Amino acid sequence: MDYLEEFPVIVIDDELHSDTAEGRASREIVKELKEENFPVIEALTARDGVHAFLSHPHASCIVIDWELSPEAADGTLTAADLITLIRERNPKIPIFLNTEKLAISAIPLSVISRIDGYIWKLEDTPGFIAGHIKRAATNYLADVLPPFFRGLMDYVEEYRYSWHTPGHMGGVAFLKSAAGRIFYNFFGENALRADLSASVQELGSLLEHSGVVGEAERKAAEVFGADRTYFVTGGTSAANKIVWLSTVTAGDVVLVDRNCHASVMHAIVMTGAVPIYLIPARNEYGIIGPVRNSEFHPEVVAEKVRNCPLIDDPASRTVRMAAVTNSTYDGICYSAERIEENLRETVPYIHFDEAWSGYARFHPLYAGRFGMHETDAVGPTVFATQSTHKVLAAFSQGSMLHVRQGRGVVDHPRFNEAFMMLTSTSPQYTIIASLDVAARMMAGHSGRFLVEEAIEEAIVFRKKMVTVAEEIRAGSSPREDYWWFTVWQPDCIMDEKTERALPEADDALLRNHAGCWLLEPHDAWHGFPGLEEGYAMLDPIKVTILTPGIGPGGEMEERGIPAAVVTKYLRENGIVVEKTGYYSFLVLFTLGITKGKSGTLLAELFRFKALYDGNSPLEEVFPDLVRQHPARFSGRGLADLCREMHGYLRDESIAGTLRNVYATLPEPVMTPAEAYRRLVRGEVTPVPASDIEGKTVAVMVVPYPPGIPVIMPGERCGPATRAIVGYLVSSQEFDTLFPGFENEVHGVDVVAEDGQRVYYVYCVTE
Repeated sequence: MDYLEEFPVIVIDDELHSDTAEGRASREIVKELKEENFPVIEALTARDGVHAFLSHPHASCIVIDWELSPEAADGTLTAADLITLIRERNPKIPIFLNTEKLAISAIPLSVISRIDGYIWKLEDTPGFIAGHIKRAATNYLADVLPPFFRGLMDYVEEYRYSWHTPGHMGGVAFLKSAAGRIFYNFFGENALRADLSASVQELGSLLEHSGVVGEAERKAAEVFGADRTYFVTGGTSAANKIVWLSTVTAGDVVLVDRNCHASVMHAIVMTGAVPIYLIPARNEYGIIGPVRNSEFHPEVVAEKVRNCPLIDDPASRTVRMAAVTNSTYDGICYSAERIEENLRETVPYIHFDEAWSGYARFHPLYAGRFGMHETDAVGPTVFATQSTHKVLAAFSQGSMLHVRQGRGVVDHPRFNEAFMMLTSTSPQYTIIASLDVAARMMAGHSGRFLVEEAIEEAIVFRKKMVTVAEEIRAGSSPREDYWWFTVWQPDCIMDEKTERALPEADDALLRNHAGCWLLEPHDAWHGFPGLEEGYAMLDPIKVTILTPGIGPGGEMEERGIPAAVVTKYLRENGIVVEKTGYYSFLVLFTLGITKGKSGTLLAELFRFKALYDGNSPLEEVFPDLVRQHPARFSGRGLADLCREMHGYLRDESIAGTLRNVYATLPEPVMTPAEAYRRLVRGEVTPVPASDIEGKTVAVMVVPYPPGIPVIMPGERCGPATRAIVGYLVSSQEFDTLFPGFENEVHGVDVVAEDGQRVYYVYCVTE
């Protein structure tokens, strides 16, 4: 193997540097390993050994001295403790115990069962011992690579001449121009030579799920607890459409979370289904709440079907599919078990769009809150579509589609017809390889610890934000108008029957017990009335930071700092957040998070506060903004900008508007498929947003924030939904008043008229 130099051997021995027979023997073994091109990480104490292992998770073998002497700083940390810690995180890495033959009888069975062998360094030669370690490390590394990635590496390393697509022929074509050479150098030879064609039979077929591709999908199914798993190279957008095209046909009634991703709406258009919408809660910050449990009750669903004007004979119609976004963009996880129980006799298929929670299976905190949870009951067939690239470790567009077989039939050959419709005949092999590796990374114990590290970092950050606020308050004079950012999270935690403020709660409790993060009906912090006990949980690794401006109950405060200003500042200083609302923004603590990242975010938030408090000139804070719009922003300070923007949003009562816009659904006039047919045929007219009341909209109108449709194709705004019109008009006025902070609204055509931005929406011509 050519990559041995990347995988060190860790030797934990307190006599490594001692002038004793044991110390000299240890150094000879290390010397032999290095001569075999194995790097060696040396640790002299148990504590050093822990740090060496945690900072080198790619180690290939570990040698531990059984007689390791605990130091004062280590407390009771022993060699046995080291072995336990290592095995919890990596059950397969070879561990050798350095001891004397006579001492073996005193080693506990719990240790013997967890190691791979013994080293007697004063009896065997250093060369023999080093060879023994090398063989174990090489065998371990040979099994590290998952099937598809291993096959791809083997093929690339054979250096074959290519007579098939892609046309760049392993990157050679790029070398024939200056721009191509830069492209080649930037991405590297392996990335380009691994960009292969479906003509490579050794790697199997993604479309037929054969060869090492099929083997990789089968192993991923085992890891994620599915009956079958499909690798999707078009993102969860494609995965969602595959689910729908395989199960839903024209005229089928479907139950759809109004908080659905645009791709689900596209699937409804493509299939010609009749949607019945589930209405999610929403709080004063515009944070997307859960669909209440009552919405899934059979009698409520039946009433929705009866009241739908698009269904001719409601009494004879059954619901084919239910689609639920779990978790929501803002990190609210449902009890998937409870939803399945409610829908047991209502639908044959449930589709959980888990784009943002593909890691849930791997930590007990999320037990029962993901589609592939373990169950003995025979209920609806469950699909879970996951954006592996979003929250695990995969290339962009890499997603997985998991199936748990239930009452609804999923016949693979027929299902695969839908899969092939949404999959290229020339899939990107590096995306497939990244999915293969992502599954392997989560296998066994390692998945839990990878997720746990992200949870731990998020908890540390959450606590720090609260303690910073307390320190600022304590250091301020009674008359001083102090402020700091807050975090959307529970205020208090029940810790052994004692209520404690979150910063005082035990980290292990916060990390392992879902009860700490539940959105209970009696809690005021979440702002969602009418929730059921134990039904919804806040995912701690999705951290929503609140900016000043909205008080308890949704009342707009006198002072406010719109989040768009904060995140623009962060972005221009190298920090890009996931989502920005009016007075909130979301940051994700995923597997790639580091302590440096969260520390940098804290530092920049402090710096923003100092700039705001000093009303620093915008020429210093946002120089590009001032250069682009000098008449609007020149001579103003950061606090001035926030004051003006907040004043406008307060006058528009944006907190109440966000609730009203989503509280009542527009009237359904035609199916989304029919509205799309009119759009394609040109039987539509662009109408100013201010005039769409009474018109049937032909497109999906989606404002960002919060990224949820306010109007679906085929719906008509009436007097009851006039708030939608007002919201769109207010948004276009905001764009004109605050250039550089324009709203992002999908489904509208923005036209400049007399210096104003006007939103036009395609409506069906009547």
